[in-house]
Amino acid sequence: MFWLLSLLSSLLLGGSYGVIKPRVFIVNFFQAEAAHWHNIPEFNLLARNISVPGISPLYPDVHCTYDGSICQLITGQAEINSASTMSSLLNSPRFDLTSTYFLLAGIAGISPKHATVGGVTFARYAVQGGTTGPGQYPEWIVGTEVFEVNDALRQVAVNLAKTAKLTDTDACKRLRATYTSPIYAAGAAPPSIVMCDTLTSDTFWTGALLADGFENTTLLLTHQNGVYCSTQQEDNAVLNALLRGALSNLVDFSRIIVMRAGSDFDRPPEGGSAAENLFALNVGFPPALLNLRIAGVKIVQGIVDGWAATFKRGIEPTNDIGDIFGSLGGKRELNLLPDLFGRRVGRG
Repeated sequence: MFWLLSLLSSLLLGGSYGVIKPRVFIVNFFQAEAAHWHNIPEFNLLARNISVPGISPLYPDVHCTYDGSICQLITGQAEINSASTMSSLLNSPRFDLTSTYFLLAGIAGISPKHATVGGVTFARYAVQGGTTGPGQYPEWIVGTEVFEVNDALRQVAVNLAKTAKLTDTDACKRLRATYTSPIYAAGAAPPSIVMCDTLTSDTFWTGALLADGFENTTLLLTHQNGVYCSTQQEDNAVLNALLRGALSNLVDFSRIIVMRAGSDFDRPPEGGSAAENLFALNVGFPPALLNLRIAGVKIVQGIVDGWAATFKRGIEPTNDIGDIFGSLGGKRELNLLPDLFGRRVGRG
């Protein structure tokens, strides 16, 4: 009788024999990001640990609350790890992700033009770095150059995150005080919640020349709509896996939030050198990790608590969402294909 009750309990709770249907899936990229979500009073992500074949061998388990409503995944750093891990998760029979909200939550380099170390940003566009030259579209268009997520959901997430009280440190205050130029007013300000966009590159870089180049690339590939402010290694890879999942009816691409916290400035203060910025002590790393969770918890709680009233049915996008090819339909302001006659488009 005991074994039968245990089996029924597992089935009802999505246990060893059942399918787990999370309301929110937190996506982190390395252990330090994930650890800040553990042993917190709001919810217990370590109540259940589910091994999923194909995800990172360094982080082979998905962590979930006991009822399975909130789960967490660590992809491993950089684009190859992120895409492989997400693809394995999406195709795992252990999860039903068709109504799940994905919260991409990682640290990033940050532009002092728009945000600061310790600040938390929310992107509408994720751009993959790389062009043929200044002001020129990439020679090859392969479809991962730009992703656009649901801006209406981004607004909701930002409003929830703004109810959080972000942390700060004296070391970060001293660093910000060196950014005295008026164009870096955002970098000199205390941590806050900011809406601006992100750029993916597996190559770490720093300096005003490269930062300005990637800022221009972001504008170019988003038809002058994107506001570059953060740089990281994984978002386009994760979003591409999620887009493929949406095309296979495994996920809803309108339920994605891209959140990044600034751990270091992408360029030095005026008069400083790129080398100095590269080798400087990374004082923004601890508050970025902490604020990622502080702001993110508000979003997770908001979705779970407001599930029946709002989030179960979804937040209707007010913009076209998806990739540069317009794979999910819509008029696609990002669809460059009509502008690319004579260019090489890598679509097979």
